[in-house]
Amino acid sequence: MAGKFEIYKDSSGGFRFRLKAGNGEVIATGESYKTKAAAQKGIESVKNNAQSTVVDLTEA
Repeated sequence: MAGKFEIYKDSSGGFRFRLKAGNGEVIATGESYKTKAAAQKGIESVKNNAQSTVVDLTEA
């Protein structure tokens, strides 16, 4: 099964998203947004930036 994004309300009434792997494990979470539309834009940003370069800051 492929991963999926879930949008949910947090305890303060804000909207958050999480990315779950195919096995159901949460692998990323977004910040709290004031609107559902803003959370959806956050998901789109993650999708658009997923192809970005990886920078390894652990190499000396």
